[in-house]
Order: sequence, then structure tokens, then C-alpha cells
Amino acid sequence: MYFEYGETELSYLRQKDKRLCAVIDRIGHIDRTVDTDLFSSVVHHIVGQQISTKAQATVWGRMQDALGEVNAETILAAGVPKLQSLGMTFRKAEYITDFADKVHTGAFDLGAVERMSDEDAIRALSALKGIGVWTAEMILLFCMQRPDIFSYDDLAIQRGLRMVYHHRKIDRKLFEKYRRRFHPYCSVTSLYLWAVAGGAIPEMRDYQPRATKGEKQ
Repeated sequence: MYFEYGETELSYLRQKDKRLCAVIDRIGHIDRTVDTDLFSSVVHHIVGQQISTKAQATVWGRMQDALGEVNAETILAAGVPKLQSLGMTFRKAEYITDFADKVHTGAFDLGAVERMSDEDAIRALSALKGIGVWTAEMILLFCMQRPDIFSYDDLAIQRGLRMVYHHRKIDRKLFEKYRRRFHPYCSVTSLYLWAVAGGAIPEMRDYQPRATKGEKQ
């Protein structure tokens, strides 16, 4: 299953911004996989923190093989040592079992989160152990398919903005200007900025100044 968008969103964004219009026309439709199960999406994101996509896929595959279905009951039955043996850190295993326990006891209501506004859902998810604001935003986009997610903490989004609009730096004020421009379809914009940042248009370059020797960017 892919993130759903179509001509309504694309027509709006094309009219709002000529440069983004050119990017959309050059790249075409983007298929980005989504996981519509909120529980497994939270667990999957915790597993993937600070490791490569390949390593995340390996650990996730082991979890599916070992547990069958990844849900609160199977995770609690497995326990921290079993989860850790699948290739994740002790801390991640603790975060995942803590989340499973909260869902199992009703302390965390998945259905309620799905009905919340973006801001409230991000606040609820980021209150979980192991889930920060950026991770919560990615869950809203790639699980709940919220249409207006635009993450300032995402370095690839900032890189994409620099490349498309020739900025040397993206500060919060400039970022919010773009958020207002792309609202209410920031999620689709994010897909195209990620693609640009990943090299989808080879002639586009990053305008961020290179750090001199001994200087941090």
C-alpha cells in the first residue's frame, strides 16, 4: 500500500509554486509504502532508530518470524531478553515492551490517537519512551497518512528545500514560510523534497556552504 495522493494535491501545489511544479513534472508520481497498523508502525520506527534501513529490515524480519503477528500480546509474551536476541538493543526492547504494556492495559489508546488532530497525535506519540517529535511526525505521515506533515527536524527535507530554492540555510522562520505555502498538502511536498535530496534530479545541488577544515556545519 502506498501513500495516497493524486491530481487534487498536485494541481494545488503546481499552482502555488513554479519550482515545485517543475520538480513534480520531472519526477512524476512517487510511490511510498505505508503501514496502516499504528501499533506495528510505532514498533517498526523504534526498531529503526539510529540504524541503517537494511539493518532495520533485518531485525523487523526476525521479529515477524519469531512472533508471527507483531502486537501487544506477542511482544509481552516474548519479553525483553527475547526481543534483544533478535538484534535490537536492550533499551529498544524495553521501549517496545513498555509501549506494548501501555496498549495492553489501555493506558495508551491507539484508536483515540488516530482520531486526534495532528498536534495532539504528535504530542501523544512523542510522550512514549523512544518516540521523539520527528518519529511521531513520520508515523503520522507513513502510517496514518495525514496530508499536512512537514518536519523541520528532518535534515533531508531541509536539504531538499536548499536544493530546489537555492538557499544556503533553512532556519525556522524560512521553513514556516514554506509550510504555509504548501499547506494543506505538506506531506506530498515532503515526498518530492525527499526525492530531490536523494538525487532524483542529478543536476540539482545543495547550496549549503561547505565547512572549512576544523569547522562544524
